[in-house]
Amino acid sequence: MSTEAIHTRWSDIPADQLNPSLTRQFVTGSQAMLARIVLKKGCIVPRHQHSNEQIAYITEGALLFSLGEEGSTVEKIVRAGEVLVIPAHLPHSAEALEDTIDFDIFAPPRQDWITGNDAYLR
Repeated sequence: MSTEAIHTRWSDIPADQLNPSLTRQFVTGSQAMLARIVLKKGCIVPRHQHSNEQIAYITEGALLFSLGEEGSTVEKIVRAGEVLVIPAHLPHSAEALEDTIDFDIFAPPRQDWITGNDAYLR
């Protein structure tokens, strides 16, 4: 475990263009990850689940989240200034209703993102 503090700027972190409508940047610590995700209106994040707790904070735009198992989903629109906590292992998808900037915290860090094994986004 590192005892060194990390200090950076979003402008210094290369943006990963995952598809024409989605870019991502992230920083990781030993226990959590912070991601900045930019989605163009109409962008779909396909249904998936992960072992990480996720806290989504929308700073611009709006995302429509579908939460839960197929056939029994709950939809939540999360707008600028709002937060959604997604428990580990809860299936979910999202659609950008507007051009959106989303900051996500994951605990623990998303190893699939770190290793690039996140084909569902590409």
